[in-house]
Amino acid sequence: MNKLTLEPLESIDSREKEMFRTLRTNIEFTGIENQVITITSCYPNDGKTTVSYNLACAFAESGKKTLLIDGDLRKSIFMSRYKIQQEVRGLSHLLSGQNTLEDVLYETNIQNLHVILTGVFPMNPTELLGNQRFDALLSSVRHRFEYIIIDTPPIGSVIDAAVTAKQSDASLLVLASDTVSRGEARRIVSQLKNANSNILGVVLNKVDSKSGGYYYGKRYKGYNKYGYGYE
Repeated sequence: MNKLTLEPLESIDSREKEMFRTLRTNIEFTGIENQVITITSCYPNDGKTTVSYNLACAFAESGKKTLLIDGDLRKSIFMSRYKIQQEVRGLSHLLSGQNTLEDVLYETNIQNLHVILTGVFPMNPTELLGNQRFDALLSSVRHRFEYIIIDTPPIGSVIDAAVTAKQSDASLLVLASDTVSRGEARRIVSQLKNANSNILGVVLNKVDSKSGGYYYGKRYKGYNKYGYGYE
């Protein structure tokens, strides 16, 4: 199998790791049928890629065979964020029929964690994600992995996440603290629900631990960078 070394630019501390372990546990208790999870955000820079990666690592750490798919075919930062230097084939190569799953699936230096990167940025990302090859990909990896995390573009900007969510078992929304109004958040949640009604919850990112974090009016104190809540 192809091998890949991931080197995060920043390491998270023990408190942040515990937050992702808690998030992982909460997801596990929603049911084993929530195997394929789309993660999106309202806007760029909300931190969805960081959340996707660290959540996938939390599942892998617990002994779950986990696949992280970089489904941001428009403006992915994953390769630069995790210092990937080698030339790789990725999701766009698979969905366009140029390569097979085995060509684009990479085993990482993190035990139990595998990844599929974006590949080249295509001219028609929405169409590629909506084609039958994406359905076939998910059908195949369901039999090989216990959890599949899909990092997608912000749903507030493009519809790619909605296309992906339709093929997923559940979705998770990342919001950056103090960057979106309650009304706008509700609009985004409604848009995501139209694609997949099974929204597991919201990760409130970039929370100031001194002031506490807010999730739809509910206050969560004591968190460092991440908060988690259900509707």
